Amino acid sequence: MNKLFLFICFSFMYAYSYSQQLLVNDTLTRTATINNTTKGNEIIFTPETPTLNQIAGAPKAFYTHYWEFGDGHYSTEEKPKHVYKSIGEYEVKLWATNNYDTGKPPTTRPKKIAINSITTDYEDLAIMDKDFTLKRNREPVPEEEIVTIMSYKNIKNYVTNGKIYLFYNELKYKTNNFELLEARTHHKEKNISTDEFAYTNNIDNEGTYLASLNNDLINSSIVLQDSTEKTNLPLTIAESQAYYKDWSLLEFNNMQPNEERHIFFSFKTTPEMVKDTSAIISVRGIYIPDNNYDNHKVKDMEMEIVTSHDPNKMSSNGTFMNYRLVRFKTLKYKIKFQNNGEGPARTIRLETDIPEMLDKSTLKVMDMYPKCDICPKRDVLYSCLDTTFTSTQAIFTFKNIYLPGSEQKNVKEYDSTKGFVKYSIKFAKDFHKKKTKSRTAIIFDKNDPIITNYSTTRFLPGISIGAKMGYNSFNDLKNSESYFFGATLSPFKSYRWYWQVELMNNFHNYEANTNVREEFIQEAQGFRFLQRTTTDVSYENIDWDIPVLIRYNVNNYIGLGAGLQNTISLSEKQNQTIFIEQFEGVEPGVPVFNTMTNNINETNSFTNLRTGLLFEATAGFARIGPSMGARYIMNFEDNFNYWQFYAIWKF
Repeated sequence: MNKLFLFICFSFMYAYSYSQQLLVNDTLTRTATINNTTKGNEIIFTPETPTLNQIAGAPKAFYTHYWEFGDGHYSTEEKPKHVYKSIGEYEVKLWATNNYDTGKPPTTRPKKIAINSITTDYEDLAIMDKDFTLKRNREPVPEEEIVTIMSYKNIKNYVTNGKIYLFYNELKYKTNNFELLEARTHHKEKNISTDEFAYTNNIDNEGTYLASLNNDLINSSIVLQDSTEKTNLPLTIAESQAYYKDWSLLEFNNMQPNEERHIFFSFKTTPEMVKDTSAIISVRGIYIPDNNYDNHKVKDMEMEIVTSHDPNKMSSNGTFMNYRLVRFKTLKYKIKFQNNGEGPARTIRLETDIPEMLDKSTLKVMDMYPKCDICPKRDVLYSCLDTTFTSTQAIFTFKNIYLPGSEQKNVKEYDSTKGFVKYSIKFAKDFHKKKTKSRTAIIFDKNDPIITNYSTTRFLPGISIGAKMGYNSFNDLKNSESYFFGATLSPFKSYRWYWQVELMNNFHNYEANTNVREEFIQEAQGFRFLQRTTTDVSYENIDWDIPVLIRYNVNNYIGLGAGLQNTISLSEKQNQTIFIEQFEGVEPGVPVFNTMTNNINETNSFTNLRTGLLFEATAGFARIGPSMGARYIMNFEDNFNYWQFYAIWKF
């Protein structure tokens, strides 16, 4: 009995523990844990992260880290050491990003850190070499959190009060890319209404730029200043509102000379955000260091949409373009790379595809990192960026540089292992409306190439309205006269295949074949005679033709098409004449003793629906402009097959 009881208890405990294990496994998510070693007010933080799932064929997977210490400071080191200034409780946050990993980044619970004593002297080190910067902890991925770090510094020699703006969600995208979750402040910055924009008309005379009528900046002193310095604050706000849907406005006070502050904005990328991995999105920050003046700084931070956290990437601002306006557009591309090796890279070669629609001679390097000069035509020993071309590629080569590897000993700042090339290029003189895609092979020293994603450019369909007029030739109808005019609707200047819809107004006059009927009439008195009835019918129609067809441009001058056409008579006027002849005998040719004429007029609306197939060819300017065409319509009704000859001009 005791053995049976023990067996039942053991079975119950085993089943319970197994069910709990299943429950845990079923609900388990990837998490990163914050561990710390505390010595007074000096803390060493260590992350505990889950195992990485390597992307096949990619460089070795690794984590990057972003820490917030709860006192307004942050770090991107893996195991940072931080000294707190004051006794108190602080909430530490960690974002670990998995690079070259197939899963989502792990989530981390914030951790409370209690500082009960001051054992280490606090030293407030200046880390900003500029007075206003925007950074992010990682690239945006749909439905992931991203942190934007806004840093600002008082470079005045007096205490200042000012404002900070952050604009986001560009109007050019139909849906919002970001949802602002939280703005974490640590210096009593106050969130004020974004519907109110307060500014003055004063200008700080210590500034070196004045606003001109054409919004250019005029240098008024020999002292150089950051090119982002602006003085026309109302104009900057208006331009930002015209470009972004949403914004946040914060007001700060009592900022001491040379003081540095950071604000942390947490954004949730929306499920509806633009999915194109070659697209570039942006946020904009505006820093007004002193409320008494309109002098301000503007920073735009561009970000590339990614599906996974891959530091090697190619992106473009030409995701969707208006083909009518591309002549005035300059494309901008950005190639990003990261040295994931155990040692520094001395030479980096970027072999980049250049689509044939672009003019390689217009390529200009706008920016790069590592920062270096453009290589001259002769060999040099200093660091430089060389640009050469093949028939289909541009090749950017960093020479004589030093880019640390992420696995290199004593490298703590992962951003120092990253680089990029940003360049602009214009369209060639003659190109077709078709999408392009290009990618880059990244070669570190003599290692195997790393291939980036495809960067694509696409054109919006656009609308082309055409004016069309011509003549219809009905071979099977008697005395047919038919002409038409109308409009066409199609995509603007399509390359090959495209749909076209038309609405044609037809004026059509024709006659039916004469009908003659002879019959013998026997009267009651016994008199018998021949009666001939001749019927003539004429039509005066106003028709609507609605063709829907698919067209194919063979080249710039020849086009073909096929489709369906529906025709309905808006107004059909039928004139019928009945002429009756009665002869004295029963043989033709005998004298006529009586004639009668009857006229019957009838008008109908929205009648005579006809459907047919059409085939056509055009010659002229097939994609845009004037051309001539011939179309054959095969109606599913007798006597209504016909040719159509026309002229068309597409705009």
